[in-house]
Order: sequence, then structure tokens, then C-alpha cells
Amino acid sequence: MAENQIKCLVDGAPVSLETSLQLSELEVGLRNRIKRDYPQGKVTDYICGHHLLKYRLEHVDAMINADLKQTKKINHKLTKALQSDDYDIIDVNDSLKESLTFGQKVSDDVARFGGSWGFIFVFMFVLIGWMIVNGLHLFGVNFDNYPFILLNLVLSCVAAIQAPIIMMSQNRSADRDRMMAENDYHVNLKSEHELRLLHAKVDHLAQNQVPHTMEIERFQLEILGEIRQELAELREAKAAASTERRESHHENVDNR
Repeated sequence: MAENQIKCLVDGAPVSLETSLQLSELEVGLRNRIKRDYPQGKVTDYICGHHLLKYRLEHVDAMINADLKQTKKINHKLTKALQSDDYDIIDVNDSLKESLTFGQKVSDDVARFGGSWGFIFVFMFVLIGWMIVNGLHLFGVNFDNYPFILLNLVLSCVAAIQAPIIMMSQNRSADRDRMMAENDYHVNLKSEHELRLLHAKVDHLAQNQVPHTMEIERFQLEILGEIRQELAELREAKAAASTERRESHHENVDNR
């Protein structure tokens, strides 16, 4: 039994091989934490289960605190990115509709009707009717003989009036497109910030938190195994002590 007795690195107390572990058998992070407090320790030294449990708990707390700190840092960056852009996303159609003047409404209606098949059919009907009535002198009407100079004048006036009205409507369409493009830019910018930080969160979760969680669960299983082993040893010691007391009692009775 004396050959199996070794000393614990922490307090130098003698421990058995069954209740201790060599530093080389521990994880790198846990071994570095122990060697930080005891730099003279070697990988061939042993540490008892009681002190090893303490370092394991400290290692678990350090991993949890590091994960929480990193998560808090990412959340702070996300909040800062969302607050850095104070541009309010607006509904362009509602904004323009509320600011419409009477002239702008008229220009929109004229542009809408001027760019439809209804306008073409009405215009063609008026032109053909004008030329037939004046060319054939129907109903005694003869106010614009061939080559329909008055008709050309009317058409020129209509085109001269219609063109700037349609251009006013097109200017409003250009303003709408500009506002929508500006809205899209800010929406895309915010989305890009959020996606980058979400990727950082996912990467942190996959690279740190998940492995740390699995390592913590493994530590818990090891700690439970050690607790069960200690309970079994306590039961054995209790049973041995009880057997020894009974034997001692029987010996006393026999001596009497």
C-alpha cells in the first residue's frame, strides 16, 4: 500500500492512485490553470480529487464568464449599430400622397390618361371626325378646309400643353424613385449590420459556447463519477467499521 502512496501537488498530502490524477491526464486549460498557481508543478505530478474538483469548478466558471462577456460584447455592437443610423424608414407612397398639391394631382391624372389606350382612341376619333366633317362639308360645316391648318394648330397647342404637364408628373416619379432608393439603401445597410453581427453570434455559438457546454457536461459527469466513488468508499469504510465493532464486541463477550 505504501508503494501506491503519492503526494498531492497542492498541499503535499499523501494520496492514493485511485483518488488522484496525473497532470498529463488533464485538459490543457485545466492543467494550465493549476500550473499558474503552482509553476513548479510537472506533468508527472499528481493532484487529489478534492483539489481537482475546485480547479474544475473554477475552469467551468471561467468558461461561462468568457462566453457571457463575448455575448454581451456582440449584443452591445448590435445595439450600437442599430442606434448609429437615426434615419427613419418611411412609406414613400404615403409620404408623397400627403404632400400632393392640386397641380400635382392634375399632372398625375393628365399623365395617366395621356399614356393610356383610351386617350389614343379618343384622339383618333376626334382627328378622323374633324377631317371627315371638314373634308366632306357635312351639315354645312366648313371651318377648316384641307390641308386642315386649324387642326395642326390645335394639335400643336395640345402637345405644347401636355408635354410640360407630363414632365411634372415624371419629376414626381423621379422624386419617388429617389426616396425609394434612399430607403432601400438604409434598409440594406441596417440589414448588413444585423447579418454581420448575427454571423458573429452564430460563429461564437458554434466555436465557443457549444464546445464549452459539452466540456462542462463532461466535467459534470466526471464530478458525479467521483462523488459516487467517494460515496462507495464511505459505505465500504462504514461497513468495515461496523464489522470491526461487531467483531470487537464478540471478542469482549467471549473474554467474559
